[in-house]
Amino acid sequence: MTTQFKPVEEQLAYLKKGAAEVIREDELKSKLAESIKTGKPLRVYLGVDPTAPDLHLGHTVVLRKLKHFQDMGHTAVFLIGDFSAMIGDPTGVSETRPPLTREQVDANAKTYLEQVFKILDPKKTEVRYNSEWLNKLNAVDVVRLCSHYRLARMLEREDFRSRLENQQPISVHELLYPLLTALDAVNLKSDVELGATEQKFNLLVHREIQREYGVPGQAVLTMPILVGRDGSRKMSKSLGNYVGITEPPVEMFGKIMSIPDELMWQYYELVTDRTPAEITTLKSDVASGKLHPRDVKVRLATEVISDFHGPEAAEKAAENFQRVYSERQAPTEMPVVRMQQGEIRQLNSLLVELKLVASKSEADRLIKQGGVEVDGVRANDPRMVMPTYKPGEFTLRVGKKTFLKVVVE
Repeated sequence: MTTQFKPVEEQLAYLKKGAAEVIREDELKSKLAESIKTGKPLRVYLGVDPTAPDLHLGHTVVLRKLKHFQDMGHTAVFLIGDFSAMIGDPTGVSETRPPLTREQVDANAKTYLEQVFKILDPKKTEVRYNSEWLNKLNAVDVVRLCSHYRLARMLEREDFRSRLENQQPISVHELLYPLLTALDAVNLKSDVELGATEQKFNLLVHREIQREYGVPGQAVLTMPILVGRDGSRKMSKSLGNYVGITEPPVEMFGKIMSIPDELMWQYYELVTDRTPAEITTLKSDVASGKLHPRDVKVRLATEVISDFHGPEAAEKAAENFQRVYSERQAPTEMPVVRMQQGEIRQLNSLLVELKLVASKSEADRLIKQGGVEVDGVRANDPRMVMPTYKPGEFTLRVGKKTFLKVVVE
């Protein structure tokens, strides 16, 4: 049975949304036109080395683009680089990346798939592992592969060039990485490969090696790096500016609402399925004053969380945010600390004991500025006596965002 595809220009507009570069666009248009003519979907793949167990929104940018091809009726191939992960991709690193063990790769691959299928349709996704063909290579195969690419060109890549200039070592297995992963494209007979902008060198090597092995060269579509919540640097766990896709919905919602207003348009482009026309309309409505930026950001957070936790969880997270930040009410759920009844404590001392502030002087200042509430009532006296001498419970609010329920037993 042949697939009914949308017109080339309509597909292209949707597929190019948020893309950094298409190499080459005329080739991609030609491939789309041919798929309409034959009724045969394009084979589009994304290769991922499972180097860490958890994904954040930055990882999902290219994954969502694979979904967009899937939405257009094409075959989405999610390739797990279980072999290549044990080599270590040299892209973007200033020293040799330590290879992973088979046990680490297998464990990470399992959690990757669980998270990936929150975006991709598992029934329509072809999952492959590059150990299927790379494990079978012999010495002759590797020598033949290396004969198709010149060392001088390999050393032109920025990562290697800077390491040579700084007299930092480059291991031979790192030179093999883009060549071995090129065999992924050869074996998958891919029409299109997706990747982040920093992967461009590897993707172009793949395209060239395909031709050397008698396979039509794939088109390449790269996606930009997602900027983190700080609004300036790439999203990264090490920088603390990330939004994890397995984090609780309330936490994800708060993090997305904290991004600068101007950054939400990039998020709409890269981490939602909104069409370019829809995003343009939202921008116009904000610019004209018809919509408040906060309301548009609430929509963004709700859509993102719906993808990973479901619409009901997203709605509850939105309601919680409304209670806490707009209506200044306590959230329905908050951290709980339990204390044994005993001595009488003053409010400023209790805040220090609970590590809500660093010192009594900081507690005094915060209380006098109206930044502390007890059971929803603003506290004015730092020496206010707290009911920690008898069983019961009360809530504390410190600053705009910190809530704590104290249970005295």
